[in-house]
Amino acid sequence: MLYIFDLGNVIVDIDFNRVLGAWSDFSRVPLATLKQNFAMGETFHLHERGEISDETFAERFCQEMGLSLSYEQFSHGWQAIFVAIRPEVIDIMHKLREQGHRVVVLSNTNRLHTTFWPDEYPEIHAAADKVYLSQEMGMRKPEARIYQAVLQEEGFTAADAVFFDDNADNIEGANQLGITSVLVTGKETIPNYFAKQLC
Repeated sequence: MLYIFDLGNVIVDIDFNRVLGAWSDFSRVPLATLKQNFAMGETFHLHERGEISDETFAERFCQEMGLSLSYEQFSHGWQAIFVAIRPEVIDIMHKLREQGHRVVVLSNTNRLHTTFWPDEYPEIHAAADKVYLSQEMGMRKPEARIYQAVLQEEGFTAADAVFFDDNADNIEGANQLGITSVLVTGKETIPNYFAKQLC
């Protein structure tokens, strides 16, 4: 079987409020205002596909949010999203590989974040056979082509794949291709799913 794991709030806890809090501290713009203005729109999607640079992303995003930040301040806040790794999921990934399954990570992310999390959480690369990142692939979830690209690269059919993600749109996108997809709603979702299978 091919097991595909998302990154944020699946393997690593993330919290966008930490990002907005840091930007609020730097800019003195009230946190409530930033929360109201925050949206993952086209600029966000372009960055995740690797179609614009980190600097362009920071500049455009600050304009959209009404923020006056240096690139360094923006970057510092952007990396504050990461909270902590979920060791129970890392353990499950290792067990799956020991049983002969293929385990990969598929994440909508961006170059700016990849300057941080691989060094901060080396356990992720150690637990996965391969890590697929949206900005390197030039596509992002829930686009059908990104799931198809992973299946083709790994040599599996949709029927032999299981996908875990915390985003309902991403789950729906994978479901439409026939991939067994599990919406991760909390830290217990994945351990519960494997409780009987990995005994």
